[in-house]
Amino acid sequence: MEVDQVLLASPRGFCAGVEMAIKALAWMVRVFEPPVYCYHEIVHNQVVVERFRALGVVFVEDVQDVPPGAPLMLSAHGSPPQIVAAARDAGGAVVNAVCPLVKKVHHEVKVRSGKGYSIVYVGHEGHQEAIGTMAVAPGAIHRVESTEEIDALPDPEGPVAFLAQTTLALDEWKALLDHAQQRWPDIWVPGHSDLCFATTNRQTALKAIASRCDVVVVIGSANSSNTLALERTAIAAGCPRTLRVNGPGELPDDLAGVVGVIAGASAPEELVRAVVARLSPAGGVEEVHAVDEDQYFGPPPELRELLRAVATVAAVAMLAPGGDPAAGAAALEDRDVDAAEALAELAELGGLGGLGGLAGLGGLAGLAG
Repeated sequence: MEVDQVLLASPRGFCAGVEMAIKALAWMVRVFEPPVYCYHEIVHNQVVVERFRALGVVFVEDVQDVPPGAPLMLSAHGSPPQIVAAARDAGGAVVNAVCPLVKKVHHEVKVRSGKGYSIVYVGHEGHQEAIGTMAVAPGAIHRVESTEEIDALPDPEGPVAFLAQTTLALDEWKALLDHAQQRWPDIWVPGHSDLCFATTNRQTALKAIASRCDVVVVIGSANSSNTLALERTAIAAGCPRTLRVNGPGELPDDLAGVVGVIAGASAPEELVRAVVARLSPAGGVEEVHAVDEDQYFGPPPELRELLRAVATVAAVAMLAPGGDPAAGAAALEDRDVDAAEALAELAELGGLGGLGGLAGLGGLAGLAG
């Protein structure tokens, strides 16, 4: 491998929704004895999912596989309403880690369908986010991925709304929107695009380096929609060669020249560091900053209530520093906690499920005292 230089795109890696979901599941692992259950993969990244599996998290695709009363987290991608209801009916602690941006789309589907709109929804077949969104109003929504599928839709009796999966490639979404507006000039579109700001930011960052690169390496898993969108973005930008890898072990030995590197919104920064180290550029690394990003999503509401209750019990049991029954309030402000570091620390500590997981720890646990 004879790499001259690495152009490192910024922003990259974990988005605010992924940060929120990982930290939330890390809290669940700390609070409860294993196993903790999670409906679908918490985020679409092999490294993250395997780390949680090692800590006793069991990922399921059917909430009926969760024992009654067991703690359960619902993934960041958004779950069908009937799944959320079934999870809560099972009687255990349930935390819904749906990304707020996905939740916004669910709300738009509910409101527009309630007003008699036919909904054209751009989403990938079989993707968990699309499945959850379409389940909000299955009788009113039509999923499409191409202009041909838009043309094939029946003529609606009433108004039409245009909504989208949050992790799409911006240029592809815009082309489909333009086509839909040609067919239905009065089509309703949200005032703010459904596309995730982080997804769009990472595509913008990639475009800023693609023309300078001989090769672009996109880090992320094959089931990550936003990662695949980055791969398509690099190809559309004219980069001579584009690769998607899970980590440094998948890099081929024939890379040379200038290599661009970016990570999808579910990929931890440790993978970026490992890939850059494997590339070992003779001329060093240039980080190209394209967009400022400072979005933060706080813990899910159910987790806030859970942490308040646990902190009270811990204080009574003299497990929380200072014995303060309100100690858990600090856990509600975790903006400065890095999800990757919290997960790594949790792995080093072996999980520490149960109330003992709140005693005398740094990182996330330190917020409880």
